[in-house]
Amino acid sequence: MKTVPQEVAEALRAFALRMPGAVEDHPWGETVAQVNKKIFVFLGHDRTDGIFQFCVKLPESAAEALKRPGTEPAGYGMGKHGWVLIKVQADDRPNLDQFLRWVEESYRAVAPKKLVKAWDAGE
Repeated sequence: MKTVPQEVAEALRAFALRMPGAVEDHPWGETVAQVNKKIFVFLGHDRTDGIFQFCVKLPESAAEALKRPGTEPAGYGMGKHGWVLIKVQADDRPNLDQFLRWVEESYRAVAPKKLVKAWDAGE
């Protein structure tokens, strides 16, 4: 049986990789989705503590996202550029639709306009 963090991780990865031009990569041993060689979602390392964390760039909704328990500005100075780290624990009841919207917002923030238009057109 899958845990909530595993289900969230799989759903976010699958959603991110459906976006035009999105590919998976593994820099620093971490799973990421990127477009045009730019990361739009960090999907974390494999963890044994039952927590899944992901990081997205939220130019429009970072302030709102940071109100959610388990969120914080991303480290390495990325937080000041709108990157937010979201942690999902085994006992969470996460709003997956909200998480998907954040992944999409991050994609829109880094993807070329041509690919965003393709996404909007359902291509």
